[in-house]
Amino acid sequence: MAHSSFSARVRRGAGMLALAVSMTAFADETCQSPYMTPIKGQEEFVYVWTLGVDGVGDESDKLVTVDVRPGSETYGKVINTYSVGGQHEAHHSGLSDDRRTLWAGTLDDSQLYLFDIASDPAKPRLRKHITDFVEATGGATGPHTVFALPGRVLITATSNNRDHGGRSALVEYSNEGDYIATHWIPTPDNMQGATGAEFADGYNYDVRALPRKNVMLTSSWTGWSNYMRNASEVMSDPVAMKRFGNSITVWNLHTRQPLKVLQVPGTPLEIRWALNPEHNYAFTHASLTSKLWLVYEDEQGEWQAKEVATVGDPKKPTFPGSIMITNDDQYLWWQGIGDGTTRLLDIRDPFNPKEIYAKRIGSQINMGSTSWDGKRLYFTSSALSKWDRNDEQAEQFLRAYDWDGKELVQTFSIDFIAEGLGRAHQMRFGAYSLYSDVTTAQR
Repeated sequence: MAHSSFSARVRRGAGMLALAVSMTAFADETCQSPYMTPIKGQEEFVYVWTLGVDGVGDESDKLVTVDVRPGSETYGKVINTYSVGGQHEAHHSGLSDDRRTLWAGTLDDSQLYLFDIASDPAKPRLRKHITDFVEATGGATGPHTVFALPGRVLITATSNNRDHGGRSALVEYSNEGDYIATHWIPTPDNMQGATGAEFADGYNYDVRALPRKNVMLTSSWTGWSNYMRNASEVMSDPVAMKRFGNSITVWNLHTRQPLKVLQVPGTPLEIRWALNPEHNYAFTHASLTSKLWLVYEDEQGEWQAKEVATVGDPKKPTFPGSIMITNDDQYLWWQGIGDGTTRLLDIRDPFNPKEIYAKRIGSQINMGSTSWDGKRLYFTSSALSKWDRNDEQAEQFLRAYDWDGKELVQTFSIDFIAEGLGRAHQMRFGAYSLYSDVTTAQR
């Protein structure tokens, strides 16, 4: 397929963009599941899944609730915390399709905490604690991404209990927290009918779906034996450096059948689908190389992967932790763990992204979240307990910014160490307006 003809089709569709976006059923955060109930206006709370730190506060992992309601007396302040007890490598969280439950997972000991955020969005409470993830799934460990499907969630596992490497699985649970099924990532000796055995490594990290095309993508990372080890040791160990994924798997969404394995060198992490119904492509970022990749459907209906940009200085990798796409498919935010900088890329021509803005947020940033309208951005600092900076520049924070299309202007910053909270990792949004059963008194 000619890239120029593909780009031309993208440009021809630009006139329909506003209508397409208004009709799209995606949620408030542009990178979330299309099955999820949306926040159509102002997010009111940010839930931060936080790692406990020795000597800081109660030293435990916790869910931290921050008030982001404009005009609130507690705007930009922590208004609630829920400690789960102990340090379990709190990492990612995700929401059910009705947004009533926030699932929060741990990478070290494979536990899942299901928080009720609907009864009182300002004060999440623990509804269920799953401790048998490894046994129930047949040996998958390290639950990571939680992706909402109708009445159930898909969870990517990052490791296994046999060799603690990166070969792992997709796992399904009901919204009530009952185990349903395990789907192992293809490996060269067990492709499960998929093509691309020469690229298959069985590694797993993120999952995102495009329902109208009945397609799902999973990316790859590394296993417990690497991510629970000090980053400096891993980077200086040639054997350990070979234990990173270099693939993306294309799946049939409805049957969970793997179809094709694509080669994406450098450890592709987050997957972000374009939102325009005419745009059949997604972006991913290769964390070890600071390269942006495009996964697209060619004119023959085949899914392909292509490197389309190197972000930042090639001699000083940014080690991107997260990416965010805007709801009009025109721009993409890129967060660099290595340099603490967020960058904005113009992706209107998906085969030729261009960096157009950069701002240093802190000594290190990992996760980013954006409101649906793109006017408010939030950044957190922690990557992993053993991979975070521990020098004199080390800091842990949640920072919020307004974006006017030209400049990021900080609205608040919370020092998670000074407030005795720990390492701020990943965020999800909440709002009273989602739930008709929340009382006026609670609001």
